[in-house]
Amino acid sequence: MSSKPRALSLVQPTSDSMHLGNYLGALRQWVGMQDEFEAFFGVANLHSYNEWPEPEQLRERSLVTAAQVIAAGIDPEKSVVFVQSQVPEHTQLMWVLACLTGFGQASRMTQFKDKSVKRGVESTNVGLFTYPVLMAADILIYQADKVPVGEDQRQHLELTRDLATRFNARYGDTFVVPEPHILASVGKIQDLQEPTAKMSKSAESPNGLINILDEPKANTKKFKSAVTDSDTEIRYDEANKPGVSNLLSILAAITRTPVDEVVASFDGKMYGHLKVAVAEAVADELTPIRARTLELMDDRAELERILNDGAERARTVAHATTASVYDKIGMLI
Repeated sequence: MSSKPRALSLVQPTSDSMHLGNYLGALRQWVGMQDEFEAFFGVANLHSYNEWPEPEQLRERSLVTAAQVIAAGIDPEKSVVFVQSQVPEHTQLMWVLACLTGFGQASRMTQFKDKSVKRGVESTNVGLFTYPVLMAADILIYQADKVPVGEDQRQHLELTRDLATRFNARYGDTFVVPEPHILASVGKIQDLQEPTAKMSKSAESPNGLINILDEPKANTKKFKSAVTDSDTEIRYDEANKPGVSNLLSILAAITRTPVDEVVASFDGKMYGHLKVAVAEAVADELTPIRARTLELMDDRAELERILNDGAERARTVAHATTASVYDKIGMLI
């Protein structure tokens, strides 16, 4: 067993490509965690079923998401890379945790309240309600010490910690109570056409979204048509210059350079210079990842071998946790 603390993070396969915000905010930072932690990185396809994707679409997106994780620099020899559905212990533990979760507690989850309002009563399923409980099972089943989280997932991690503490108090020391792993801030990565909105796969216009798997030329065109303003000065001012500030944030994040230094480098230059510089820096970073992803997708047998191996390694840990839990609560196994 590794002496390193254990970390876990999952990504949902909800689109045909991950985008720049996913990469800067999560993927690239996961790469740096591999030496510090015994890392488990998974594709949360069980969670994605909540949106009722077509079977072939879900299958394909699960594979291409895993391929992007690997292509971004996650080494399957260093880290456990797996697909959630290939480790059935996730749902086994979820049922146990669901029986410990109060209805009121689950109904107070912010994401459930927001999404159920958007969907309406008839379209809100039980899976959406129990989504945070499955997330808790994802974490606790691997006895994760640290979980990389953004602000939108903090409440779910608190539920996870509460359930772990509740189970431990009732049945004895069983689960590691996980702590948040705060990822470095990369600033706000906003939509190129709506720079006051977060870059998201649900963007109204595809021209505001930079996808990892899009052709480099297509992304360059999007940067060149990014919304700015009628001013000419390149400065960071989110309130009055959200478009320019977004481009500066992206360039600062992609080059790992403080924003004020980026701003200084464009003294006396025009918006066109900034757009070209951002487009080139992003292309330099994403093009090799795109190429490696496509290479993995062209060799499905090798990709599936990597994922099967990861699932086997994940199940070794998950089965031990589930067996311990079942024994303590009196389940026959």
